[in-house]
Amino acid sequence: MVIDGVEMREIRVADAAGVAEALERNRAYMAPYEPWRAGDFYTEAVQRARIEELLADREAGRARPFVLVAAGESGGGVGAVVGAINLVSVVRGALCSGAIGYWVDQGWAGKGLATAALHELCRIARDEMGLHRVSAGTRVGNLASQRVLAKAGFEQYGLAPRYLHVGGDWQDHRLFQRLLHDDPPAP
Repeated sequence: MVIDGVEMREIRVADAAGVAEALERNRAYMAPYEPWRAGDFYTEAVQRARIEELLADREAGRARPFVLVAAGESGGGVGAVVGAINLVSVVRGALCSGAIGYWVDQGWAGKGLATAALHELCRIARDEMGLHRVSAGTRVGNLASQRVLAKAGFEQYGLAPRYLHVGGDWQDHRLFQRLLHDDPPAP
């Protein structure tokens, strides 16, 4: 899928360098919303290992990881990684659900990219994976991400006190969900 010159596609191991570069470039921007990361988190080697884990989870039916890549400046080449969106922790059976996490490069924030990517991932979760529900959480003060979730059809359903350790302290998070359909789970 292409959104205003940005391609949303399944992540590949070859994306490790681009993901590491994008995370380093956005390190300060995302710090208020992300758990503390060791310095090597921002290296190609660590990102390669993370991508390999995500791809193993995809093969096992537990995840669908995607990367957002801007079109190259010349010759139609591939440009910079400008975000990622992942469906993880997929559970089948009576729950039939998964959790979504996403981030967008500071230079692309506020342009509707995250909202469009969320809509597409929800379509995939419903039509290709048959999931009933997807969820996401944000820090209480992350109003921009809460607006993105609302625009993508998510509704707040709860508050999780001291949910995630961010910025040196346990932070409260707002919990959101989007119901995708009401069909019974596949046998």
